[in-house]
Amino acid sequence: MKKTTLMLLFTVFSIGAQDKFKTSTAIVNFEASVPLFEEVKAVNKLGTIVLEPQTSTLICAVIIKDFDFKMDLMKEHFNDNYVESHRFPKAVFKGKIEKFDLKDICETDKEFEVKGKMYLHGKMKLITVKASMKKVEGGIAITSNFPLTIADFNIDIPYVVANKISKTVHTDLSGIMK
Repeated sequence: MKKTTLMLLFTVFSIGAQDKFKTSTAIVNFEASVPLFEEVKAVNKLGTIVLEPQTSTLICAVIIKDFDFKMDLMKEHFNDNYVESHRFPKAVFKGKIEKFDLKDICETDKEFEVKGKMYLHGKMKLITVKASMKKVEGGIAITSNFPLTIADFNIDIPYVVANKISKTVHTDLSGIMK
């Protein structure tokens, strides 16, 4: 009898304990290309996204060194000279989803506004982004894109290459949180 009661309590607790949805395989892309110059873009396939439905909190984080470029030298310059990943190893966004209710998530994309703090290169900036979510097999799919201005995060670009890199970095993320 005690064993059955314990199993029943464990099952009920497990079902009700879905207080977070998360993934550690989100894809984060960024592009800072300027026409007529070398393409400046990278991808990170190890992003973390956490959704806390009860508090409407969305957290996204990436390890800077996990961004892959098509050229190793570009990755080296990005990490050593621009974002200084040895000093600032992560980029993190933590925000609140406006008018969020988990019951509103269905098989059709629903767009939300997310207001929060972006931490990058040792600086914090308040930003607002749009995020689309929908229910998919096994979880919740999320996509978002947002521009980040290099100057907002005190990222110095050497004068020699300044005109070859956009002042605004277009960033997008996607993942399935389970």
